Amino acid sequence: MNSDILSLTIEQAYKTYPFLDDFFLSCAIESPAKTDMRSLGQWIEELEYFTLDEVGFDRDELPGLLERFIFQMLERLNGENLNVESITIMCGRDKDGNPEVPELTLKKGDVVSIVGATGSGKSRLLSDIEWLAQGDTPTKRKILINGQVPPQSLRFSIDKKLVAQLSQTMNFVMDITVEKFLHIHCDSHMIKDKDSKTEEILWSANLLSGEPLKMNMPVTSLSGGQSRALMIADTACISTAPIVVIDEIENAGINRKNAIDLLLKAEKIVLMATHDPVLALQADRRIVIKNGGIQKVVKTTDGERAVLAKLEIMNEKLMQCRERMRDGELIESI
Repeated sequence: MNSDILSLTIEQAYKTYPFLDDFFLSCAIESPAKTDMRSLGQWIEELEYFTLDEVGFDRDELPGLLERFIFQMLERLNGENLNVESITIMCGRDKDGNPEVPELTLKKGDVVSIVGATGSGKSRLLSDIEWLAQGDTPTKRKILINGQVPPQSLRFSIDKKLVAQLSQTMNFVMDITVEKFLHIHCDSHMIKDKDSKTEEILWSANLLSGEPLKMNMPVTSLSGGQSRALMIADTACISTAPIVVIDEIENAGINRKNAIDLLLKAEKIVLMATHDPVLALQADRRIVIKNGGIQKVVKTTDGERAVLAKLEIMNEKLMQCRERMRDGELIESI
């Protein structure tokens, strides 16, 4: 560990590396006060044993982890972001070894749904994309970026992730407020006007959530829908990841159409695995998965969009019935 970093007071460290809170958050360790005059080394030495044991860290490994984190963050912030215009999914094989459909290219601003029975391989496809597979996964697929094989350094980089994954379950481990959580993310991306950006994210999240979010809410108290709304808004407003993969958000308790619109405004490539025809038909195309492989790619037709309009009306009525049930009303008419 660089002794110069350890010798900095916590106050000095925060001024030099304003993204430090992101390190404490990732370690599930409570952040020290930003005015603390102890050195980083002293703070590590004085951490309670049970605190470290609870989060599964050894005192001796923390300095090295901190140094690597700072180095990677500086490398990311000082480096140039890769401009991802397209991703290409090269043909793999299904569970029986049969070849999939020919290659499929997705461009910035595309929304593609992934449909198939439970266990058919939807999540496997999302994983292949997230990890930029190069024939080294069970499906043997290869993922190209801008028509080229991505470098190994990009595939296994901790800090230069091209994919932001939003899953069905999102749990927060640190008991901090929504405002503090968002400030930490703003600091990690060196956003100067973090108060304005935080307000923007909260406003966007409230467009998605059925339950209002407030700045002073502890993130550990958020419902599943509130958590997912917050993370989708955070991804759209802050994340530099050009690709967003969404795994079955139909039961997430959020406004799905607004979520897709928000991500598209941020010029993301959006892929979503779903069982919901309303969500699937909102996409430009849908990938049909069977037996672990891509069986076909279907382009959404004008006729399907007409059906979608009817499904959305039905879905809105269903949502209204759900709210009435929650309010204790009888559902004797719609």
